[in-house]
Amino acid sequence: MLKTRLRDFLVTKDNWLFAVSDYFRRDGIRATLRYVPDENGERELNGIRYKKYDFGPAFEFMRKHKPEWVQDVHVVPESEVKQVLRPADAIPRLVNSDSRVRAIVKTLDLAGIPRTSMGVTGSMLAGLQNESSDIDFVVYGPVWFRARDAITSAKQQEGPIEEINEEMWKRIYNKRIPEISFDEFMLHESRKGNRGMVEGTYFDLLFVREWDQIKEPLLRGKDTVKMKIEARVTNADFAFDSPAYYKVEHDEIDHVLSYTHTYAGQALPGELIEARGIVEEVGDLKRLVVGTSREPKGEWIKSLTWLEKCGYH
Repeated sequence: MLKTRLRDFLVTKDNWLFAVSDYFRRDGIRATLRYVPDENGERELNGIRYKKYDFGPAFEFMRKHKPEWVQDVHVVPESEVKQVLRPADAIPRLVNSDSRVRAIVKTLDLAGIPRTSMGVTGSMLAGLQNESSDIDFVVYGPVWFRARDAITSAKQQEGPIEEINEEMWKRIYNKRIPEISFDEFMLHESRKGNRGMVEGTYFDLLFVREWDQIKEPLLRGKDTVKMKIEARVTNADFAFDSPAYYKVEHDEIDHVLSYTHTYAGQALPGELIEARGIVEEVGDLKRLVVGTSREPKGEWIKSLTWLEKCGYH
């Protein structure tokens, strides 16, 4: 069986490229279509032009061309996979060819992060990046938090890694269209440290579980009602994962999941959160799911503790 995890890429026999979107598989590898050969495509690799597909158009394309692969994500049969591209394998190539990736890697080297725990995903992993491509930098496992702190320190020094400017923050906010105000968004983002700029290019510091952290799959349950809760976070070890996972203390809800990147790392253990989403029943357990769509309406997570500390009312 092919070993895959979140943020790996798959190349199929048709040269379609998919981003793996789950640690677990059912019937095939759970992924999302990203690039398809297209003579009018704006990207090129090895003499083949490719078209990039965003979330919505990818589903339309798949429903038309491979409807049997379409579930809540795209499920790629292992027999159709020609190659798995792993983010860690791209590091040596990119360190040699891209000064921006080299700057991030060197910063993490100094913090004692092993290069085997680093990776680059997205268009750069596929070799399909262009001038406007962001850098999707991956760090595997618990050392992610150390990497994040190293990036935060690097932003304070004179060097290629910088804090995001206001204009870029507005772009990020408007791209996601969250249900919290820009001020609330900025207060939460200000302490996360999972984004930055390097030589003028935006980058994400993405958390992916180490193999030994991949335990049991998230069972899908039955969606019931929308609900707003206040709850105390008891564990946020996987708050930067996808989906983000917050274990909470609450009469009904066991944990909160967010499928929206906006609410990754939104709260720390011990903090009181307000969250609104859909209650999903999984056996006897209830979870609150935020971000059931790409731009969730009427769903959010905010740390009331942090907003109060910041004097925000």
